[in-house]
Amino acid sequence: MGTTRVRGAGAYWPSAGLLGRVDETERAILMGLGHAVAYPPGQITIREAETSDFALLLLGGMVKVTAHAQDGREALLAVRMAGDLVGEFAGIDGRPRVGTVTACGRVLARYILRSELLECTKQHPAIGLALSASVVAKMRTATGRIVDFTGCDVLGRLARILHHLAVIYGRPGQRVAQLPLSQPEMATLVGAAESSVHKALRALRESGAITTGYRRITILDLDHLARIAVAAEPA
Repeated sequence: MGTTRVRGAGAYWPSAGLLGRVDETERAILMGLGHAVAYPPGQITIREAETSDFALLLLGGMVKVTAHAQDGREALLAVRMAGDLVGEFAGIDGRPRVGTVTACGRVLARYILRSELLECTKQHPAIGLALSASVVAKMRTATGRIVDFTGCDVLGRLARILHHLAVIYGRPGQRVAQLPLSQPEMATLVGAAESSVHKALRALRESGAITTGYRRITILDLDHLARIAVAAEPA
């Protein structure tokens, strides 16, 4: 996961992303929209509250979506990988952006204007349905995070987030998954202090569920990680 190489029509695309929800013909249509763009590591591609109306179809790499809370702290809302469409809310309704999108490593994408995206969904209803399903899935995930985090300790929240990301972005049948996330990014994603996440990561490493490296978390045993998530103690 997290590769920056543009994959062809016969490549594997995670089923959670837009490209994984359509057939090969519709996928080719989507990958032909807009124009190609490349972003270096750390590049902000979309800014919170701005009024631009394009969407980015990710073909390689990973981005993080952040927003500022009322107290000024930055919250990590989500991570998105190749096959995902990001910025589609403004690409659909034209309203200001709800978050900032930043490249984590080099990112390749298609830059698609709102007018072109809407025309595509009009001409190809199956793509429109897939886009709607993708948006609904993101909303369900966001709701699930709120439910999962209620009364759950940091170890449990971390295990549940890692398991979710590995399941939706990992290849079917593979027992090992890699997530290109730093410890500070994981801390904001689970809503905990970095020191607490560091302790939880150590516990997961010692259990044999994961290994960690620079900007990399490797999940070695998904089933074991799932058991830890289920057995999480209340906060």
